[in-house]
Amino acid sequence: MARFSIRGGKPLNGTLPAAGNKNAVLKMIPAALLSSEPVRLTNVPAISDVEVMFEIMKGLGTKISYDKQAGIVELHTPEITSHTINPDLAKKLRASNMFLGPLLAREGTVTNVFPGGDKIGPREMNAHFDGLKQLGAHVELHESKSFTLSGTMKPAEVFLYEPSVTATENTLLAAVLTDGTTTIENAASEPHVQELCNMLVTMGASIEGIGTNKLTIHGVSSLHGTDFKIPPDFIYIGTFIILAAITGGDLKITDVNHKDLRTILYFFSKLGVHTEFEDGTIHIPPHQKLKIDDPTWARTKGFYSQPWPCFPTDLMSIAIVLATQTEGSTLFFEKMYPGRMFFANYLNGMGANIILADPHRIIVNGKTSLTGAKGLQSPDLRAGMAFVAAGLCAEGETVVESVEHIERGYPNIDSVLKSLGADITRIED
Repeated sequence: MARFSIRGGKPLNGTLPAAGNKNAVLKMIPAALLSSEPVRLTNVPAISDVEVMFEIMKGLGTKISYDKQAGIVELHTPEITSHTINPDLAKKLRASNMFLGPLLAREGTVTNVFPGGDKIGPREMNAHFDGLKQLGAHVELHESKSFTLSGTMKPAEVFLYEPSVTATENTLLAAVLTDGTTTIENAASEPHVQELCNMLVTMGASIEGIGTNKLTIHGVSSLHGTDFKIPPDFIYIGTFIILAAITGGDLKITDVNHKDLRTILYFFSKLGVHTEFEDGTIHIPPHQKLKIDDPTWARTKGFYSQPWPCFPTDLMSIAIVLATQTEGSTLFFEKMYPGRMFFANYLNGMGANIILADPHRIIVNGKTSLTGAKGLQSPDLRAGMAFVAAGLCAEGETVVESVEHIERGYPNIDSVLKSLGADITRIED
C-alpha cells in the first residue's frame, strides 16, 4: 500500500485539463462487447479501475491495444470466449456489474459474483436484477455468493423502482440488441448515462429520450464499431474547483462542459465560491471570501444528494471539507449511502467542528483552522480525496494512507497536484 505526505498552505495555481469521466468510461468499456467490430475510445483516464476492466475484458476474449499516456484504447471482441466474470477482478470494483447487460444481449447468459468497490453502505443488486428480469432474464443465486443470469431478451415496458445509474445502464445495454421496442421508466439521466446512450447511437443503436427519465430503445440486429471520446468528468472538475477555493489558488480548468456543472456551481456559490466560464474553460479566481450567503438555507436545507440533475453524492465528501473553510454552519444530508459520512469525524481530529447527527446527516460549523494529521486511512475513493483536500489547506504535515482507493478515480493525482504547486509526495511501503 502507498501513502501521501502532504504539507498544506500552498495555493493551487495554473491550468488543468479535465480528466475523462470515470463513471462513463467504466460503462463504455463493457459496451464494446455488443459489437464484433473494433471500438476505439479516446480521452481515457489513466485510473486503476480502467485497467481492472481491461483485464476482465481480456478474460472474455477481447483483444486490447492501450496507450495509457495518450489515453487511447482499442477494444475488439470478434468472439466472446467466456460467460464468467473473473471473480477476483469483479470483487475489486463496483463497475464489474456492468458486464451483465452486454453478455445477456450477445450471449444470453452471464455468471458473476456480487461486485466490490467502495464501502459506503449497502449496494445491493436488486435494481439490476429487477430491470433485467423484466426483459426476460432468469436469475439463479449460488451459495458461493455468485449468480447466473440467463434467457432470451424480449422487449418490455421496464419500470425501475429507483433511478439507479448502473441499473439503467445495464437494462439499456441488454435492450439495444433486443428485437422490438423497450421503454425504461424512472431511468437515471446523469451525464454519463447520456454519453453511454450517445456512444451506442454512434454504434447504430436507436435510442430516444436521452437526458430524460424515460428511454425508448428500438432494438437492432447488430451494432458496429465506433470511435468515441470520453466526456469530461464533472466530479473531477468539481473536486478541483473546491481544491482551488480552499487553498486560495488561481486555477483554470479546460475542456469543461458547463451544462454538467449547473447544479454543482449553484451549491458551491451558496458557500461563496465564485467561478467564471468562457469557451470551455472555467476559472476559479484567487483569494475568495468563503462565507455562507443564506444562513437559514444552509441550516435548514444545505447540501443534499439526489439523483440527477440534483447535487451528486460523489461530491458530498469533499464539499464537507469546503464547508470547514467557510464562515457559517451548513447541513449535509447524504440520502443514498449511510456509510459515506463517517470519515468526517476524522476531520474533527484535524480541528474541524462537525456534528454527526446520524449516519445520513452532519452539521459543519466553519470556518476552522485545520492541523495536519497522520494515519488517515482512505475508506473509499471520495473520502480519501477529502482527506487530501483537508491536508492541502491544513497547517503542517498530513499523511493519507491507502491511496490506491483515491487513484481509482483521480489519474496521477499526486503529479497533477505537484504541477499546480502542492507539496505532496507519494510514498511506497
